[in-house]
Amino acid sequence: MARILKRTFWILSGGAAVFVLAVAVEVYRFSRLDEARPADAAIVLGAAVFRDRPSPVLRERINHAIWLYENGYVDTIIFTGGVGWNDARSEAEVARQYALAQGVPAANTLVETASVSTVENLMNAQQVASENELHTFLLVSTPFHMKRAMAIADDLGMEAYSSPTRTTRWINQATKSRAYVREVAGYLAYLVLRIG
Repeated sequence: MARILKRTFWILSGGAAVFVLAVAVEVYRFSRLDEARPADAAIVLGAAVFRDRPSPVLRERINHAIWLYENGYVDTIIFTGGVGWNDARSEAEVARQYALAQGVPAANTLVETASVSTVENLMNAQQVASENELHTFLLVSTPFHMKRAMAIADDLGMEAYSSPTRTTRWINQATKSRAYVREVAGYLAYLVLRIG
């Protein structure tokens, strides 16, 4: 009996390891994909703000959305993200302020300011979009985040396409590796919760 249990343990462990490896490969593979095409709006997924300024990660997401707007891919940018711990303003408001300062007209921006997760970013953005008769989207985030974000958008029934920023400047390789591992874990957790 002990032998059977031991063998079962190793089989399950091996299967789990293969599954994790497959997810890690898929997150990396998907990070290199850009599906940019004409759409009704770009949805900028929230990230940290420093007082009244976007963090470097959020700034590059905004810059990419501005590029999509200026190059005719979208007419509207939806900024997402609520108020973080110890912050006075929401991520979406700070992002919108930055975009306005770069010349994006206020009439071409929308915000949702209540979300605290990627799922909420997209659910709330979907509601804002529906109220403004917007139906197709380019999702904008950092490359490693895109697989999970697109899976969520798909589960919400959104017609969305991946358009990650290519300009994020990581502090060093360790920071980039941590971001990758975090997103692999995040996507794994989402898959497990979705299956459960």
